[in-house]
Amino acid sequence: MINVFVSLLYTLILNLKKMENLEHKEGELTKKIENQTAKLPSDVFLFGALASVGIALTLKCLGKKQSSLFVGQWVAPILLFGVYNKLVKQAGNDKTNNN
Repeated sequence: MINVFVSLLYTLILNLKKMENLEHKEGELTKKIENQTAKLPSDVFLFGALASVGIALTLKCLGKKQSSLFVGQWVAPILLFGVYNKLVKQAGNDKTNNN
């Protein structure tokens, strides 16, 4: 059983090393999206998430439970967009691509 696991792990590592050597380029649409996204300051996403929390809390206090849950679920995606924005700013669209 352990031999099978070790063998699978070894195969996985070899395949990952092969994948590292592959050339990867982003498409034109991705480049355009990343260029536009990089123009937004990171604070926009943080304040958007905080506003979503505030709106959800207000709706909850007004007794609109379903609406508050709906708006409250916006927080995670907004913060994820912020993380994406930060990655685009740091890594750009394919630093290996000289276009």
